[in-house]
Amino acid sequence: MNALAPRFQAEAAAENRPLRICFPFSGDSVGGSHISVRGLMTNLDPALYRPIVVTEVPDGMIARFFAGQERMDDPGAHGLFVPGEAFTLRKFTRTLAGVLPRARFLRRQRIDIVHVNDGRSSANWALAARLAGTRLIWHHRGDPRALGLRLLAPALAHRVLAVSAFALPPEGIWSARDKASVVHSPFDTGISIDRAKARDTLIRELGVTPDTLLLGYFGAFVPRKRPLLFVDMMARLRGLVDRPVMGVMFGEARLPAMDSALRQHIAGKGVAGQVKLMGYRTPGPFWIAACDQLVVPAVGEPFGRTLVEAMLVGTPIVAARSGGNIEALEGGVGLLVEPDDADALARACAELGARGKGAGKAAGEAAMDMGREMALAAQADARRRFSEATHCARVSAIYEQLRTSGA
Repeated sequence: MNALAPRFQAEAAAENRPLRICFPFSGDSVGGSHISVRGLMTNLDPALYRPIVVTEVPDGMIARFFAGQERMDDPGAHGLFVPGEAFTLRKFTRTLAGVLPRARFLRRQRIDIVHVNDGRSSANWALAARLAGTRLIWHHRGDPRALGLRLLAPALAHRVLAVSAFALPPEGIWSARDKASVVHSPFDTGISIDRAKARDTLIRELGVTPDTLLLGYFGAFVPRKRPLLFVDMMARLRGLVDRPVMGVMFGEARLPAMDSALRQHIAGKGVAGQVKLMGYRTPGPFWIAACDQLVVPAVGEPFGRTLVEAMLVGTPIVAARSGGNIEALEGGVGLLVEPDDADALARACAELGARGKGAGKAAGEAAMDMGREMALAAQADARRRFSEATHCARVSAIYEQLRTSGA
């Protein structure tokens, strides 16, 4: 244990000052971790905690996202992170060069806790936090097999927070499992959206008939989220539903190669008229509410925000039985199907999207009732489990443990 840590704790107690919590962010794209942290900051007691955001880009997207919060520049930034960049000696040297400037910054600012929220920020700030004598919270929102979580967190982190049981560090001789806790991401559980009006907005934009079944994909176009599988599912839906179907994909590719591959796949499957790329849009819950179903084909997803947002706005869900999807939809508040199975996804969407017509009217009405019941149950469940207040209370309890702990 670094000998400086008890000194910082003693100073904070003696001065009766709020704990200074540093939230460093690398790169300059906004995602779920930033939304979660902003929700946490909004609910932290200012008498007890003083959050400080540190960004690599002084006036970038992340800095603007946290407008109104206390913010400082990263003193150790040496070139921005490039998505997909290979781990090279140059990249390692660049990261290592920032350690001492960051450690000096933490001491100078008298930071008590460094709370990192993504892999790159963890790599940049974990060693600096230890050298500065501050407590380090490693908030893991990714794959449990991540290299940093397995190799660095056991030695450097004081506490590990995982967004789901799936994301917890693997057990083993060298593991951070014994200092890890599950803390689900926070959500605005008071959100209320008129789904009929939202759907009408989307129908008008798409220029489709009101009886069209709208299936939504929300998220980055990255392999783990399976955007190509969503396209495969749309191709399999032909003949399964007795109404027009449109797949709307909200998000964007992080690499040009994926954007090209997705467009080629849509054309190759012959669904250019049934799949529409909508781009990245906010507020996300409005567009989720506009869809008849949220489809989550992602495999190994630790805990998807869009899935919980769909629960809150009352949009029925079809998801792969994988990763955090299982935990989020426990209790039957959505349809779970086998991972990487386009046919299973298509059948589940068709089942929920059935309409009562002719001889199949009774079955269609039963399916619609099932969708409504699941959506209502999911909404109540999400409000109970995923509120910002619940999240803040759990994180604050961990801050207090670190305030008084010598470990």
